[in-house]
Amino acid sequence: MRQFLKFMLASMAGLILTSLIFFFIAFVIVASAISFAGKEEVSIEPKTVLLLKFNEPIPERSPVGPFSFSRSSFMETTSTPGLLETMDLIKKAAEDEKISGILLDLSDIPSGMATLEEIRDALIQFKDSKKFIIAYGETYSQKAYYLATVADEIFINPEGSIDFKGLTGGVVFIKGLLDKMDVNAQIIRHGKYKSAIEPLIGTKMSEASKEQTLAYVGSIWQHMIEKVSQSRNIEAAQLKIYADSLLIQTPEDAVKYKFADKITYRDQLTDLIREKLKLDKSDKVEFVKLDRYKDVPAVKAEKRSKNKIAVIYAVGEIMSGEGDDETIGSERLSRAIRKARLDSTVKAIVFRINSPGGSALASDVILRELKLAHDEKPVVVSMGDYAASGGYYIACAADTIISNPTTLTGSIGVFGVIPDFSRFFENKLGVTFDMVKTNPNADFPSVTRAMTPYEEKVITNSIERIYKTFVNHVSNGRGISAANVDSIGQGRVWSGIDGKRLNLVDETGGLRRALEIAASMAKLKEYRITSLPEQKDPFTQLMDDISGKPSESLLKSELGSMYPYLKELKSIAAMKGVQARLPFIINIY
Repeated sequence: MRQFLKFMLASMAGLILTSLIFFFIAFVIVASAISFAGKEEVSIEPKTVLLLKFNEPIPERSPVGPFSFSRSSFMETTSTPGLLETMDLIKKAAEDEKISGILLDLSDIPSGMATLEEIRDALIQFKDSKKFIIAYGETYSQKAYYLATVADEIFINPEGSIDFKGLTGGVVFIKGLLDKMDVNAQIIRHGKYKSAIEPLIGTKMSEASKEQTLAYVGSIWQHMIEKVSQSRNIEAAQLKIYADSLLIQTPEDAVKYKFADKITYRDQLTDLIREKLKLDKSDKVEFVKLDRYKDVPAVKAEKRSKNKIAVIYAVGEIMSGEGDDETIGSERLSRAIRKARLDSTVKAIVFRINSPGGSALASDVILRELKLAHDEKPVVVSMGDYAASGGYYIACAADTIISNPTTLTGSIGVFGVIPDFSRFFENKLGVTFDMVKTNPNADFPSVTRAMTPYEEKVITNSIERIYKTFVNHVSNGRGISAANVDSIGQGRVWSGIDGKRLNLVDETGGLRRALEIAASMAKLKEYRITSLPEQKDPFTQLMDDISGKPSESLLKSELGSMYPYLKELKSIAAMKGVQARLPFIINIY
């Protein structure tokens, strides 16, 4: 009887698992069929308002196919357009006679500051069409309010709020956790500002780390103040006073100090929009969301030029191997750069980098391939939210580097981490190790014992050699002396604004500006964009999600705001070799 129940339960488990897999596959097929079938019929009425919410992170690239799985939940799908497509859709709306204006429905925006800056610039260009932009929010975070200030009018709910208090840059420290686990993080670094290792060895920021963090956070805040001042016609000095005193405490305060134009409920807002559109009171206001508007036929048919500009996306941490759409694998990215180099129809390359860095070796592999491409055709780098340390390493050989004002860049420095788990194994698990060796250093490096002074010297020599190589790459790529690079290096992080001042960056701007420069360098009047590396199709993505990501999605759902810390711990455990990367977790809010 027991054997019968055992086999029956095993069969039931297999049946349930198989059914789930077939369910997901059927789900993809049906959703794809519905989406593709609906594309031909998508149309909008005159006097439609484009509704922009941005309540999901804006990805660098649009998902392949009609949808991809949401980062917030494996069971949910998303079709959030990528950054470049989002900007193109805003431009399309400006030219579309059926679109009368834009409603920004904002609360918090989970995207990075540089991404937000590019969207803001696209909305400013939209205003040239003389169509309206209005913003409405129940609670505006600082990033949401910064975007809202581009609007002609800002509305706020009667019980709403506007966050305006200045920026904070914080680092999460895990030394206490490592101490509780009896783990000793053995660190070798070059660069007094290379604070990436501080979370492992300290409980608070060093003076050097505080100095650099305050510098780049202050630079970003000053930029935001200047832009808000221009948009809302409020003196910059006055804005700083408002932030210092937390003066915007109520919706009435927001109107009084010109942060908002009117206090209104959502239904009243709809009536105001109806008036703008010159509709009758009984008429319905037509809204179209961005993910639906992307399937509306373009106003002007694009010419399909044989000339192409390849936009090569480098997103996430840098590591050896294949990587994926959220991590930079040296093999996959090198292959993409090589493909663009060898394709005679690709006349220029825009290298889009959104990375805090990672493996120094993998960065060097990618840089080599970029140099080969640079020898044959124009290469322009466009920096996203981050292009620092390894992210700057792979950028420095480009003809031109474009950075957003709020990009975090620089961090020219390297470090190595070899954790000593010996006390953890012995004191926490009761596990000890012993071995025989044919040579004194045969087990080097080891995580089951402390380093010897000689081993530490060997690793230090490697760190110094790689740092010198890093400095020389930047020196040669940027045409500045190695001594100058070293003086602004030392692991220090800079804002895009300071990066331009220090000649690490040629110009401040976004992805669209990088494309314009690349086209000019290649002498192209007409071109089309090809994106690399190639993305996975929805079915492959689904199989990968089923095989590896559901548990991570579940953790993300359960842990919420604590999930990034678990992710960073996993990142530490996966580190191999010398690292060139930003501090583990930087929060700017």
